[in-house]
Amino acid sequence: MFSYILRRLALIVPTLFGILLLNFVIIQFAPGGPVEQVLAELQGQAAGATARIGGGGDAASAGTGGSGGDSQYRGADGLRPDIIAEIEKQFGFDKPAHERFVLMVRDYLMFDFGDSYYRDIAVIDLVIEKLPVSISLGLWTTLLTYLVSIPLGISKAVKDGSRFDSWTSFAVVVGNAIPGFLFAVLLIVLFAGGRYWDVFPLRGLTSDNFDELSTFEQIKDYFWHLVLPVSSMVIGGFAGLTLLTKNAFLDQIRLQYVETARSKGLNERQVLYGHVFRNAMLIVIAGFPSAFIGILFTSSLLIEVIFSLDGLGLLGFEAAINRDYPVIFATLYIFTLLALVMQLIGDLVYHWVDPRIDFEARGQ
Repeated sequence: MFSYILRRLALIVPTLFGILLLNFVIIQFAPGGPVEQVLAELQGQAAGATARIGGGGDAASAGTGGSGGDSQYRGADGLRPDIIAEIEKQFGFDKPAHERFVLMVRDYLMFDFGDSYYRDIAVIDLVIEKLPVSISLGLWTTLLTYLVSIPLGISKAVKDGSRFDSWTSFAVVVGNAIPGFLFAVLLIVLFAGGRYWDVFPLRGLTSDNFDELSTFEQIKDYFWHLVLPVSSMVIGGFAGLTLLTKNAFLDQIRLQYVETARSKGLNERQVLYGHVFRNAMLIVIAGFPSAFIGILFTSSLLIEVIFSLDGLGLLGFEAAINRDYPVIFATLYIFTLLALVMQLIGDLVYHWVDPRIDFEARGQ
């Protein structure tokens, strides 16, 4: 198993490299980069000045003393080449694409992500600043989802076809059909002063006077702020895992070894948790890494917006809109690295739950 772990760790480097290379190439062809945005702002300012002085259509060109008509950038008309060159240097675009990629990979191996184009702050500091929100949402949502889905899925499998199974299936269908952000809006209307009760806070991860509270009050305040966003994400995400757990247990319950265990005099609880549970949980454990990463970095975007939580999901979205390339690639790098590590952890848990699974013997 040790050599398998070493091989998987060694594969992380080329995987990261390939993902970064693919996205870097795509970014090169995406219109509206940071240089274009600055040029558009400059042209807008020039157009505004022209309108204020009542100048003609050639005033912008005259004011800059040259033409950028042969430039590769949109909106460069009327700007001197030296101005464009200075903007390129500011964003590092004065170097060829392959050289920029090599420098980026070298820096990323040392976790040096540079500075944000528009926030005047180191990207790593920006990520660390936003990380507690995303970790809080992802961690507690994943734990609660598993704590709800696994017992519910087991109960549905054991009571398959009963009235309990039918009623809970209705809840599962509703949870699967309605996205989490709609539940978030409903919870705000009901419990955050939207129309009925004003019980839970609506904004932020902590209160304004958080530093003045005692340790117990800080813990209470932290979880009190998490109730609505985490509840909306759990309600919107427990359905799939519940059905997966139920189907996994049903498949195992119908196998011959279960009847053999019963014929030896074992009661249903001993059969269920002594034999079926270990085999049925393998497929559930296999989906844990992707579920955690999905909740941590993708599902929380709208929840962060609705509840005014400034986390990594919102940071990545704003970076994509603003073409803040250092933030885009840094978050991509961190997300991919975490996903690869979580997949390795999932394999280790696989082996821990069922030692018969030997990845090394299978040559994987």
